[in-house]
Amino acid sequence: MPTAAPPAPLRRVWPYLLVAPTVVGAAYLLVYPLVRNIVMSFQHFRLGELIRGGAQFVGTANYTEVLNDPEFWTVVRRTLLWTALNTALIIVIGTLVALMLARLGRRLRLAVMSSLVLAWATPVIAATTIYQWLFQSRFGVVNWILDQLGLHGYKDYAWFAHSNATFAILVLLIVWQSVPFAALTLYGGLTTIPGELYESAVIDGAGPWKTFRLITFPTLRPLFALVTSLEVIWTFKCFAQIWVVSQGGPDGATTTLPVYAFQIAQSLHKYDLGSAVSTLTVLILLAALVFNLRRMFRQEGETS
Repeated sequence: MPTAAPPAPLRRVWPYLLVAPTVVGAAYLLVYPLVRNIVMSFQHFRLGELIRGGAQFVGTANYTEVLNDPEFWTVVRRTLLWTALNTALIIVIGTLVALMLARLGRRLRLAVMSSLVLAWATPVIAATTIYQWLFQSRFGVVNWILDQLGLHGYKDYAWFAHSNATFAILVLLIVWQSVPFAALTLYGGLTTIPGELYESAVIDGAGPWKTFRLITFPTLRPLFALVTSLEVIWTFKCFAQIWVVSQGGPDGATTTLPVYAFQIAQSLHKYDLGSAVSTLTVLILLAALVFNLRRMFRQEGETS
């Protein structure tokens, strides 16, 4: 016998009941820590308050101290440089790889895409450890290869003892981890462009660069904006790779805002200042994303 339909009020609230556990879990894991962090940034919260409680509100004193610290602004400039450099390299290399995938044969394309997925799926700590092994001073593969090529100055070269070298290795690591997502996403967008547009461009005598500038990029502009926004978020908030490789060193050369906030909170036990830096980090990231999204919507309005 067919079962009776549930009452009308239950049918109306049933979808909300199904998603309620997910919403509650997300609120507990994401919203509560954010709110707690903001509240802590307006308190005097050091090791004593962590143990015995009773934190007192101090208004904007923590933000005033952070914003008046020259080191904070040095870290901000370094974080913006870090984000811009990584994002630019990821988008450029990801675009080139996506264009290459569109021109490969079926079997070779499958092999390249499988390699990209494997690189993308490698756990962050595992990939970071591999790069540490590659650039190890005495037994690293990179030093051995450079020495075999005649660059004997790199024999036993301590990469992680030099600021620029450590920064470059971390950029290489982040780009290697991020290019697969950008490339596969952009390749998916390329498959949606009608082939007739490219055939018409070839007939009109357009070269590869002109075809990309007049057909590919305008068609995929929203996708490029989305991928760029996601990569800005990814590179801006990078912490695990930097902390495992250098902990922000040497000499603070790889200290970005997330690392800086962690150093203040955990190493100095100034949880209030660390919370203030974390909140400012979120605000800076939001400002950058809002600027990028507004520009994307403005361009969409102009082309529509």
